[in-house]
Amino acid sequence: MPRPASHAKKRRCHVGTCVGERRSDGPRATGHGRGGGEGGMATNGTGAVTSCPAAMKATSNGVFQGDNPLDFALPLAILQICLVVLVTRLLALLLRPLRQPRVIAEIVGGILLGPSALGRNHHYLQRIFPARSLSVLDTLANLGLLFFLFLVGLELDPKSLRRTGKKAMSIAAAGISLPFALGIGTSFVLRGTISKGVDGPPFLVFMGVALSITAFPVLARILAELKLLTTDVGRMAMSAAAVNDVVAWVLLALAIALSGTGRSPLVSLWVFLCGIAFVLGCIFLVPPIFRWMAKRCPEGEPVDEMYVCATLAGVLAAGFMTDFIGIHALFGAFVIGVLVPKEGPFAGALVEKVEDLISGLFLPLYFVSSGLKTDIATIRGAHSWGLLVLVICTACFGKIVGTLVVTLSFKVPFKEALALGFLMNTKGLVELIVLNIGKDRKVLNDQTFAIMVLMAVFTTFITTPLVLAVYKPAQMRSKGTYKHRTIERKNPKTQLRILACFHSIRNIPTFINLIEASRGTEKREGLCVYAMHLMELSERSSAILMVHKVRKNGLPFWNKGQDPENQIVVAFEAFRQLSHVLIRPMTAISTLSTIHEDICASAERKTAAIIILPFHKHQRFDGAMEMTRNEFRFVNKRVLEHAPCSVGILVDRGLGGGSHVPASNVSSTITVLFFGGQDDCEALAYGKRMAEHPGISLSVVRFVVSPEIAGEIVGVSINDKASSHTKSVSGDEMFLAEFKSMEEDSIKYEERRVKTPGEVVDAIKEFSHCNLFLVGRRPEGQIAAAMNTKGDTPELGPVGSLLSSSEFSTSASVLVVQQYAGRISLNSESVGKVESAPGEDLEAN
Repeated sequence: MPRPASHAKKRRCHVGTCVGERRSDGPRATGHGRGGGEGGMATNGTGAVTSCPAAMKATSNGVFQGDNPLDFALPLAILQICLVVLVTRLLALLLRPLRQPRVIAEIVGGILLGPSALGRNHHYLQRIFPARSLSVLDTLANLGLLFFLFLVGLELDPKSLRRTGKKAMSIAAAGISLPFALGIGTSFVLRGTISKGVDGPPFLVFMGVALSITAFPVLARILAELKLLTTDVGRMAMSAAAVNDVVAWVLLALAIALSGTGRSPLVSLWVFLCGIAFVLGCIFLVPPIFRWMAKRCPEGEPVDEMYVCATLAGVLAAGFMTDFIGIHALFGAFVIGVLVPKEGPFAGALVEKVEDLISGLFLPLYFVSSGLKTDIATIRGAHSWGLLVLVICTACFGKIVGTLVVTLSFKVPFKEALALGFLMNTKGLVELIVLNIGKDRKVLNDQTFAIMVLMAVFTTFITTPLVLAVYKPAQMRSKGTYKHRTIERKNPKTQLRILACFHSIRNIPTFINLIEASRGTEKREGLCVYAMHLMELSERSSAILMVHKVRKNGLPFWNKGQDPENQIVVAFEAFRQLSHVLIRPMTAISTLSTIHEDICASAERKTAAIIILPFHKHQRFDGAMEMTRNEFRFVNKRVLEHAPCSVGILVDRGLGGGSHVPASNVSSTITVLFFGGQDDCEALAYGKRMAEHPGISLSVVRFVVSPEIAGEIVGVSINDKASSHTKSVSGDEMFLAEFKSMEEDSIKYEERRVKTPGEVVDAIKEFSHCNLFLVGRRPEGQIAAAMNTKGDTPELGPVGSLLSSSEFSTSASVLVVQQYAGRISLNSESVGKVESAPGEDLEAN
């Protein structure tokens, strides 16, 4: 028998078996045909239930015994999960060229699987998403959401919130208050039209919260995709969004407390006060426990499984407590995530254990659960569509204008302020959570819910194109003098700036020893090194944890407040103090397909003379070269093509023995193989600077064609113009004249006359005992042309490919140098061709 509507929240349905308590009908009782034949579930206009579907058994006996697996809970849930993952991933792939965050694909995928699209086929809806399966689907979805909100809490660092400046705090306040006020105003319009009869105060608060939210995780991914994390706009947006996120959860707790029905207003007050008491209790009791666990999880060792299990059980217990209070289980999980210490390996281990399963399989179920409640067909007529436009315009106006006005008051340029307003208008999962809670608590009806979901999708979808249209940091860079784009220059005593990129701690010792060798003498203006950690931004949500390293103080990936046990921090900091070399740490967080843009932009912004990149292969213990990741090779190729300065690719064979060698103990031999051309001159200029180090000796070997066979060697033409070779030779002679006349003990110069490429190889083998080879990527001359055969590493050039091949036996590392001369073609058949930008100064002196 149906119970009165006032008791809908705690009804029990008995049709064969007990289905259990349900908070609301949601989409499962909207009359879309899902209940027919499955228990006869239907609703009347007041939401009273006339009957409920029978509960499903968990597993079937199989088709050979006459069972249809789709009539049983487990196989049906498996099919639903696979279908949801397939649809959302395909949509994410289709939207990737538009640079849209994955949450858009997941929301749209859920809508497409629901009654708005595929669900119009009643047979599909009854077989794939029958009404009696929705309690299982909702339970799995909310369990996944519970742990995902725990991960979101892990992303928020309370310490960074306390360091939020006045500017970001003011932007956050304006981005919340004005949209909240406009949301309340919009709610009066909706209550007078499509939302008649809803409870007033909860509806006002839910509408205000829905319009004032900024999705912190989604915003972080958009900023990373647009290369804005390290800009002033990106830092302000992240700081303001973090504050906004916390305030939104507080407002949502208030909205839930107010949305109780059929009770005294005192109940809402008790719910809210108990929620505050729960948070305060967690703040005082939980962090000491986590700190105790973290101390017993030393760096470099696996985290004890017992601590991980205890933490996850604590997340569930906190979710139970907040649901018991009457707020929502999600709040407990979020609070626990915020309180987990972010330093050390403990937080990372929790992410590794939880993330892939939750984000990959269970979280998409929440989007389809939401999509099943979203029926766009309820938005009928010009009046309803007009209300949709009103809601979208109100949401955009409140966020953009509120942010714009406050940002301009801090004298931020208009385009940056406008871009910040667009970024703060980003919605996402938290918005969907607010709307679903409002729908489940009868605060939002079907039509209002559909309008609000479309508003969230639209505002997030337009963020990327609008920001790209108004804000282009590449065009706003300072157009100051970028004079020294190469190591070779008229005044060698000027400061040398190096951008050294590395992927992991494996690259650190060799890079530090290379920097040590590059110091030069104290008479020079010095050496400035920018150490850039290249970090891949994957589809995993925890990649956003890296954003905090950028958000703390811009580019650096370490500072005084970070974990002192970090090995990279220790290595660079120790070298900086011992050598007095100015080292400035940086981080590039991007997909590997576009990370070359970050490298080139940073080199131009820091006016670096050379970018040094690690080779995509590393040496194994047996001496053979092994592929690290093939994607790194393409990163190197793109940097060579687009770099605003010279580029060096370092083939690491353990320069310095795999550990930092103190300056007093440095004893290295460096060999420069000189054939001719601008790249060889650049390598020689670098070698000359290294030879100033008291512990380094330099050998310069110039290869000259034997006079009796000059002109007989047949090879590939390097330059199209006949005069280019003559000009190059004369330039080489002028550059080498200084070395021929040198009488320093640390520099040795010799010429080798050769007849064939084979003699070149034999001569090079005589120097295989050195510590480092310096070679040009595009050597010129007859000998180099004869050696210029097709190889699998055109980014190293003919000589570099020879020295890095497994056939060439040596323990020496190799630095392949390309001198800046405009845009470079990496076609292996045209090594040496240069495309100069129009009007570009190629002297770079």
